[in-house]
Amino acid sequence: MDLRLIYALILTIMPVTELRVGLPLAIVYAIEHNIPVMLIFSLVILVNILIIFFIFYFLDNLHARFMNLKFYKKIFNSYMRRFQKKIDIFEKRYNTLGFFALILFVAVPLPGTGAWTGCLVSWLFGLDRKKSILAVSIGVLIAGILVLLGTINFINLFF
Repeated sequence: MDLRLIYALILTIMPVTELRVGLPLAIVYAIEHNIPVMLIFSLVILVNILIIFFIFYFLDNLHARFMNLKFYKKIFNSYMRRFQKKIDIFEKRYNTLGFFALILFVAVPLPGTGAWTGCLVSWLFGLDRKKSILAVSIGVLIAGILVLLGTINFINLFF
């Protein structure tokens, strides 16, 4: 496996970049190396869905311990302040749309609305875990499809 593909996969699991950055890089890699785009797309989606389980494990088991560390507490509180507006919007939509609000929240391919924030929102509101995992996974798939289509159209338009 080439270092650029590994880099794209690492970006896919990072909280801010997620598949919104990792997938386009992986698609370019696939095209350059004559690898089926759908294979790379499936790999990126799988990695982004698997990270959901790590996120919930971290929030359930390690977050409280890390809050005792000054630098972690500062970073976490900064993250929460930055995304409070999105969380407030989600809460209003969740009261109306329920399960689908979490799907839509994660599906919007913008920074701060991916699997990491979706899991965090679910955890903060104490939403049903199984339904949340399904909703975040569906949202990741929708976001992935949107990013895939956008990336392919961009490549076709300019190259």
